[in-house]
Amino acid sequence: MENKRAPRVRFKGFTEDWEQRKLGEIYVERNERGDETLEILSVSIHHGVSNSELDTETLGKSIRRSEDKSLYKHVYYGDLVFNMMRAWQGAIGVVKSEGMVSPAYVSAIPDDRVFPEFMDYCLRRERVIGQINNLSYGVTDFRKRLYWDSFTRVCITIPSVDEQQKITSVLRQVDNLITLHQRKLVKLNSVKKSMMEKMFPKNGKRVPEIRFAGFTDDWEQRKLGEISDKVTRKNQDVAVEEAFTNSAEFGIISQRDFFDKDIANAENIDGYYVVEPDDFVYNPRISTTAPFGPIKRNKLERTGAMSPLYYVFRPHDIDLSYLEWFFQTTCWHAFMRFNGNSGARSDRFAITDKIFNEMPISMPQDIEEQKKIGAFLTELESLITLHQSKLMKLVKIKQSMLESMFV
Repeated sequence: MENKRAPRVRFKGFTEDWEQRKLGEIYVERNERGDETLEILSVSIHHGVSNSELDTETLGKSIRRSEDKSLYKHVYYGDLVFNMMRAWQGAIGVVKSEGMVSPAYVSAIPDDRVFPEFMDYCLRRERVIGQINNLSYGVTDFRKRLYWDSFTRVCITIPSVDEQQKITSVLRQVDNLITLHQRKLVKLNSVKKSMMEKMFPKNGKRVPEIRFAGFTDDWEQRKLGEISDKVTRKNQDVAVEEAFTNSAEFGIISQRDFFDKDIANAENIDGYYVVEPDDFVYNPRISTTAPFGPIKRNKLERTGAMSPLYYVFRPHDIDLSYLEWFFQTTCWHAFMRFNGNSGARSDRFAITDKIFNEMPISMPQDIEEQKKIGAFLTELESLITLHQSKLMKLVKIKQSMLESMFV
């Protein structure tokens, strides 16, 4: 342990050194039996103690699902609970409301030298979890256990109860903000999912379930080959030096950024297709998020070279933003499922260029309706990205506070 006895950042009025304690000095093990009327609590790596009945991070889940709860332990507000088999990964936390926990957990009662919720932050820091990891026994990670006698030897440094309460109060406010943004993200993603399903016609329908006011005409179906041209220009004499790839997660991205190196080289990049800004690229590599391969638009605002394994096409007579969102729906999946197959390689979808160009594209006849749909979904996506960014900043702020406000 370091000899520092005060954190870098403190509230005004607190100047005394923090005290180093072993957990065995401030906690006593609790083994009181619970009863059927109590709520079942669980402890997880990411969330600490919660009231979720399903805890897939513990091997005690089979016991939790059984009818017999006679071995479950009664716990109270402020008790510390940890999963013996997962404490070394961070499955430790403080009880916020009375309940009962699995016999696979260890519970302990704090003394009056600690503010219970302060310990929820103190014990879940990386430095403390590192100690717990070192004190856990087991030949392999799967068999590692944190036993009570090892738990009591974990060392922490704590301030007065008043200072603990101050620290807890400000961290709780940050946690509340994080939770608020997480909920907003869930709601926004739910709205996006719903709009993606309702703003495009379902199979066999000529109009979507939701559309903008003023548009009443039936939608039309055009073949992909009617609204786009295949890009066949090869990168002769290596006129374009930057190679792109098409990622289901990141879209069109530089190979160097995606793979941390260039896969293409001067010997083969001259056989690549030249991809201009706003060209679309179909990657036949399938994945969980792209069961028939992703179709993405080049939004890098620069020209690049794309492997001939991909199909590159240049749309016309359609709003590009609308088409980009169309390919993020599942509207085209039925055509791919019926007309192609996974081929000899299980990770690559096989479909000929000729058949691919037969793909029906549902689209409003009025270009203005196309533009409105594309703009609406793009704005919604920007709002989601904004909240994701704010959430990441809050998480970083909390991490910085945990490093600077503790010893």
